[in-house]
Amino acid sequence: MLNEENKNQIAIFKALADPVRLEIIKYLKEAKEEVTCGEVGKATNISKTSGSYHFKLLQSAGLINARKDAREKYVSLNKSTFDEYITNFYENI
Repeated sequence: MLNEENKNQIAIFKALADPVRLEIIKYLKEAKEEVTCGEVGKATNISKTSGSYHFKLLQSAGLINARKDAREKYVSLNKSTFDEYITNFYENI
């Protein structure tokens, strides 16, 4: 039976296994601060609908933070998830 830690690891690596989501992560890493979803979509050449799907998966895996301000949604990397599950992956298995 999978524990919560294992479920989190699986969700994270599934989210990172997609090339589009990996491009979003790379863009956010370079951005250094939160940016709008629209800006990320333009930079990675994805539609609004596709972007919404990918942002939702990244957020549910804990890889990005998202906040809504009026009609705009802002996203940034959740570095603590990367530190806990990616950087120390070998030690956590």
